[in-house]
Amino acid sequence: MPTSVIGASFEEALADAATRVGAELDALMPLTGTPEDRVVEAMRYACFNGGKRMRPFFVIETARLFGVESRSALRAAAAVEMLHCYSLIHDDLPAMDDDDFRRGQPTVHKRFDEATAILAGDALLTAAFGVLADPVVHADPAVRCELVARLASASGARGMVGGQMLDLLAEHTDLDITGITRLQRMKTGCLIAFSCEAGAILGKAAPRLRQSLAAYAHDVGLAFQIADDLLDVEGTAADVGKATAKDAERGKASFVAILGVERARAQAQLLVAQASEHLAAFDGRGQLLEMAARYVVERRK
Repeated sequence: MPTSVIGASFEEALADAATRVGAELDALMPLTGTPEDRVVEAMRYACFNGGKRMRPFFVIETARLFGVESRSALRAAAAVEMLHCYSLIHDDLPAMDDDDFRRGQPTVHKRFDEATAILAGDALLTAAFGVLADPVVHADPAVRCELVARLASASGARGMVGGQMLDLLAEHTDLDITGITRLQRMKTGCLIAFSCEAGAILGKAAPRLRQSLAAYAHDVGLAFQIADDLLDVEGTAADVGKATAKDAERGKASFVAILGVERARAQAQLLVAQASEHLAAFDGRGQLLEMAARYVVERRK
């Protein structure tokens, strides 16, 4: 994305967050020369294949709003990325979305095998909660417990996993705009919401400010998915790094299928504007988060 569209400061902040989270993930998943390293190699492969690290960025940037120590925010951000990468491994499996490529590289089950991919996803999922439970994340055990509980809620049957279930059912069900919105709020939005809320939890923020971030995350999460739907229709496999037009081929409803390209794009822009309004509570300190919302809908991959 050209810096003239989003801003050099955002691109630098996103790249810096990605670099620092990458280093943290590297330290958290060492290779030890033992036979079980094969699953660790698959975990590392999933985590180091060119992702933008948007969810860790949200953790780091919202934590900054409340003066959270960088080390704490970075550990929490790494946990979120571990869980996100687990979800991608499992989403790509033949029993789910059956994708051969992710970010232009063979998916984990193609690079290794299906059994190793399942185990790598399981290991990343459990490791994420172990990372959050470590005192390095926060000295207050109540804060760590809240982080663990909130991430479990965001990623479980009433969150991301439930959203994936709805996504599978959508291949055989006609969903209206309300149904699509609920599906995507659960599948994509819940983890984005946690990523934004994590900084506030770490900073023991006032309920009013936590609510502002929750509202921001809600709008950004939906805008993110609409942008994904647009890329699936308008993008190429070379741009996106995976197969496109798969929803249409499977007859699955999407924001674009229901609204059309132009109305979907307009809706995404409206959500970005709403997200920016929710940041007013931070008196101008949420500029990078505002840029992040714009980036979500203007990205091309």
